[in-house]
Amino acid sequence: MKILSTDAMREVDRLAIEELGVPGVVLMENAALGAVEAALAEAPNAESAVVFCGPGNNGGDGLAIARHLAVRGLEVVALIATGGQDYTGDALVQHRVACKMSGMGLELRVLDAGAEVAPALEAVAGVDLAIDALFGTGLSRSLEGQFADLVAGINALAMPTVAVDLPSGLNGDQQNPLGPHIEADLTVTFAALKVAHVFPPAAAAAGKVVIADLGIPFDLVERAEGDLHLLDADDLAPLLGPRPRVAHKGDFGHLLVVAGSIGKSGAAVLTAQAAVRAGAGLVTAAVPESILETFEAASIETMSTPLPISAAGELAGEAHAALVRAARGKNAVALGPGLGTSSGTAEIIRSFCLDLELPLVVDADGLTAFAGRLGKFRERGRETILTPHPGELGRLLGVGTEDVVADRLGSVRRAAGESGAIVVLKGHRSLIADPQGGVYVSPTGNPGMATGGSGDVLTGMIGALLAQRMDPLSAAQLGTFVHGAAGDAAAAEVGEVSLAAGDLLGYVPSSFEALAGRARFESVASRGAKAVPVAPGSESPA
Repeated sequence: MKILSTDAMREVDRLAIEELGVPGVVLMENAALGAVEAALAEAPNAESAVVFCGPGNNGGDGLAIARHLAVRGLEVVALIATGGQDYTGDALVQHRVACKMSGMGLELRVLDAGAEVAPALEAVAGVDLAIDALFGTGLSRSLEGQFADLVAGINALAMPTVAVDLPSGLNGDQQNPLGPHIEADLTVTFAALKVAHVFPPAAAAAGKVVIADLGIPFDLVERAEGDLHLLDADDLAPLLGPRPRVAHKGDFGHLLVVAGSIGKSGAAVLTAQAAVRAGAGLVTAAVPESILETFEAASIETMSTPLPISAAGELAGEAHAALVRAARGKNAVALGPGLGTSSGTAEIIRSFCLDLELPLVVDADGLTAFAGRLGKFRERGRETILTPHPGELGRLLGVGTEDVVADRLGSVRRAAGESGAIVVLKGHRSLIADPQGGVYVSPTGNPGMATGGSGDVLTGMIGALLAQRMDPLSAAQLGTFVHGAAGDAAAAEVGEVSLAAGDLLGYVPSSFEALAGRARFESVASRGAKAVPVAPGSESPA
């Protein structure tokens, strides 16, 4: 699902109008109808509404919405606040129609430029629904004066608020609000999502987001300029085709997990167990000999091999040769969780990763070993996936964590470009970037997953998918999406506060199965069979 810039969306509108011949006023009508349907679904018992109509085409949308609400039988007030500007073009057409409908369930009130907003707001305080159609995605500066007062007043109204295209006060291309802005319960946007709908803190102001149909071919959106996408369950489902009836464990890959150290044996256990749950046919964990017994007791479905350690407890020099031997016959390697950050261990990690001729996912201490050396991954010449959190990505790039957080999109794109690897930047709305500049946003996951070990589970899942010979971009996308879906299912059961990384393992199977069920349904539906609903408790990847 493509996420468009405001310029790209304008180009989609232009193509619809100029190349397809769809009149702009028809697009405005379609937008209004989509907004009305979504608004009434949000407030099905509403009998009255106020629509705040600003200048420009967003105000035109609002006037069309007000008219359609009145036609549906609601008592509607269209409060027009243009700052003294006159409507033109399609918005003028809507204004003229609205004026002719005045008195037919629709009342137009004009808020003069510079007038106090309090009396106007008090007059509509008792209605059931508020529609914000003041400003759209292209706003470029902070709201001031009357408009800032109006936004503050709308936010204080005790009724559901629906924003048209984008809450007023936000810019569609920016994740940070410009200044005073509407806090919407629902935002109805058109044809495609924009950056502000997806990334916090702007996304929090948008509330629930619905994409309404403008009546234009989907191909126009897909052809639009831009390389930012939202992952979608229906697109990922085909990656989970049915397993052959005559399959054996060798058909689903053998993953080598390199993880753990004294005090961090749990990292190795979680990574290995997650790989099992994500479908790897065989999993072998190479762990320091000091934790071998602990690991074997905790992970009974996997195999293990010891790595020699020094008197100081870090990986000994001979561990490199042991890792080379352990990698023989494997299909992929997942490396890093809990390995330790001593200089000796870091040197072994670097040399092994650069010598390895297998697909590789690197996390945690494996990433720290490459701090300031991100470009070294290009020397591998094989499939590589990096899964940093913002602090780890900052160390890789040589910048502060706060710099990564302030520009997550730019940071993950830079990391993928410099490393030549697929980079998964973990966090709220985890990002997956490819070296060509494409970025994919995962909509799954919750704050309860911000707990030790959650990333180890992700590493094992992605490693298992690599071992099953999935291409690295698909493995990163599917693993990240299902990891978040499992976290959402776990949080629904135990709550976000009490969520532990180990809880995720119990919900990985149902989350994969929910996606696989979509793929099976699509296959059956293509033969004309009746749809079968997803089983209860399996809805989280939707």
